Amino acid sequence: MLRTALTRFSSARALSQALYSTAAAPKPNPSPDIRCNQLFINNEWVDSVSKKTFPTLNPSTGEVICEVAEGDKADVDIAVQAAKEAFRLGSPWRTMDASYRGVLLNRLADLMERDREYLANLETLDNGKPFSVSFATDLALSIKCYRYYAGWAGKNHGKTIPIDGDFFCYTRHEPVGVCGQIIPWNFPLLMQAWKLGPALSTGNVVVMKPAEQTPLTALYVAQLAKEAGFPPGVLNLIPGYGPTAGAAIAEHPEIEKVAFTGSTEVGKIIQRSAADNLKRVTLELGGKSPNVVFADTDLDYAVEKSHFGLFFNMGQCCCAGSRIYVEDKVYDEFVRRSTERAKRRTVGNPFDPNSEQGPQIDEEQMNKIIELIESGKKEGATLNCGGDRAGDRGYFIQPTVFSDVQDGMRINNEEIFGPVQQIARFKDIDEVVERANLNTYGLAASVFTSNIDKAIYMANSLRGGTVWVNTYDVFDAAAPFGGFKQSGSGRELGEYGLEAYTEVKTVTIRIPQKNA
Repeated sequence: MLRTALTRFSSARALSQALYSTAAAPKPNPSPDIRCNQLFINNEWVDSVSKKTFPTLNPSTGEVICEVAEGDKADVDIAVQAAKEAFRLGSPWRTMDASYRGVLLNRLADLMERDREYLANLETLDNGKPFSVSFATDLALSIKCYRYYAGWAGKNHGKTIPIDGDFFCYTRHEPVGVCGQIIPWNFPLLMQAWKLGPALSTGNVVVMKPAEQTPLTALYVAQLAKEAGFPPGVLNLIPGYGPTAGAAIAEHPEIEKVAFTGSTEVGKIIQRSAADNLKRVTLELGGKSPNVVFADTDLDYAVEKSHFGLFFNMGQCCCAGSRIYVEDKVYDEFVRRSTERAKRRTVGNPFDPNSEQGPQIDEEQMNKIIELIESGKKEGATLNCGGDRAGDRGYFIQPTVFSDVQDGMRINNEEIFGPVQQIARFKDIDEVVERANLNTYGLAASVFTSNIDKAIYMANSLRGGTVWVNTYDVFDAAAPFGGFKQSGSGRELGEYGLEAYTEVKTVTIRIPQKNA
């Protein structure tokens, strides 16, 4: 029965659509209008103080899409003051009913539904992911995230506590205040939703920096937030570069909490920068997630899901299943089928509905991936397919598969963040648990087996914030996500995601006499 059910979803594309959206993707528009390219402060579009701009590029061609206002410290200072005014005691935002914050988040979701096609086109243009994925997955999950946290707005509350003596004691869950948020380029809309949803649901105000590579959809969502009715200063967006605008957010003495999604290297800088005023910090960082395939699994299904778990989003996923360990009995066959599947993967124009894989985000990332591929060749891994740039225009890379991968190789230890699959072999369960955990990262992991005892043992033994069993990359706004070890701190999504954006206050009142 399980084998039949799993085989039913053997196509990654069909699985993605089944999980995330039932809406048929419309015909894409590769040249959407650029409607928002300035800073968004206090519900107004403004140029940066310096009047500087920076280009955002189409990764499919390397050509400039448009110029975007470049914010830096001076602009962050202005945005923080706008946010502080919005958070002022007695302000419209502070006195708003909690349930009405949920109404505003649902309005924002409604507006994203209305403009879903435009947002998907803009996301594909600026990021390079296939339009079908932008429309059916990224938009669907983003909208669901806002709706999920809209539901929490009036339900995140404290307790009454029966302490000793004639006292009435209760707790309040209060917003932290001014929150800085820095989002990445691999899932611009979705990571924005993961940050804004819980922050706004709980009554905080936000100064956000979108990734300089992909600012366009985040900026347009700010315009939709204004249309939805969020008061001035509640949401402010400062596009710019990490060392300037990002650093200003991390270091700002009047920002009380910072949330960052990105590389572990930059996450360490953020944590150090936030130390001066002891900001609350949540970090969702890099990964090198193990994917363990036992011989008793449905091999065709495991091959397809492992392919999806690595190559989805051009391999640009922090939780990509990039260390695949396959049991010795089926190793050679798994490698053969995985290589065949990678060779069939279609790479090309992301607006073409037949393209499974678009470009990498930029030339720097493409070159980093190529350099790591070369290291795999030099260190003795077997290159089964791919291994080079695809075409001579844009930042495309051939789907690449390595076998005979050893634990000490760079491709096995470093986060590649690209379409490069590495397959190693193992002999027994104790060995693979030890090897899978032998890494500085701990974001996610997966197991493929038909044996429930193995599945539970592995799920409880692997050191990762998420463990998928007989599946990969299943996300829901209700399920928390975050990492162990150097993959970050704190959790996003679910009820757990509210904790990062609330302070618990204890109130104790002397009363004449208490009664049970």
